[in-house]
Amino acid sequence: MIIITGASKGIGKYLIESYLVKGEEPIIGTYLSTTPQDHKDNFVQIDVCDSAKVTEFVEKIAGTANQITLINCAGISYSAYTHKSDPEEWKQVVETNLFGSYHFIRALLPLMRDQKFGRVINFSSVVAVKPTPGISAYSASKAALWGMAKSLAIENASLNVTINNINLGYSELGMISSVPEEYRKKITAQIPAGFLCEGQDILSTVEYLRKTKYITGSSIDLSGGLV
Repeated sequence: MIIITGASKGIGKYLIESYLVKGEEPIIGTYLSTTPQDHKDNFVQIDVCDSAKVTEFVEKIAGTANQITLINCAGISYSAYTHKSDPEEWKQVVETNLFGSYHFIRALLPLMRDQKFGRVINFSSVVAVKPTPGISAYSASKAALWGMAKSLAIENASLNVTINNINLGYSELGMISSVPEEYRKKITAQIPAGFLCEGQDILSTVEYLRKTKYITGSSIDLSGGLV
């Protein structure tokens, strides 16, 4: 079973649609405020920040969930220089991007460990290591995923449960899709590869991590040479 958080838009939407086309295994996507327009039976509304709701969801699928892959795509950003930032907005970014991933991982790990199989793929970002002004909350939340993945990898490696991150650069499916075209061109010009990351590259990297049992605790840069 594949579980994708934040599956109603952006990267999560692309991934769930790709796997639904394949039709090879059960798949469930979560959403919060953006209601999916298609394949509604494959979606469930959950706030990833609500640990109790996440646990309740996992308990409902426990009897049918096998060979689980968790792909954490749910995420938000907040732009503000820190000295002008709103503490609650800053906290919400960390709650969603870090704790949201943690809640799902924590709830699913007992199933994965019992079955001696599990794949966890978190979407981190190059801004975890590339200094970028005005997005300290986002950068901090994505960097924290690195430390969490490494610790969890050691805890679960002997049970064929892998935990990895994809450090995504600028993607045509990401938050950059909402910025003006002129700004998009400036960003693209900074990428050594000369173009934004495409959906197929993201899917291929996800599939690589799903199929590879000896990579765990790693953060793979998918950035076109940006970092």
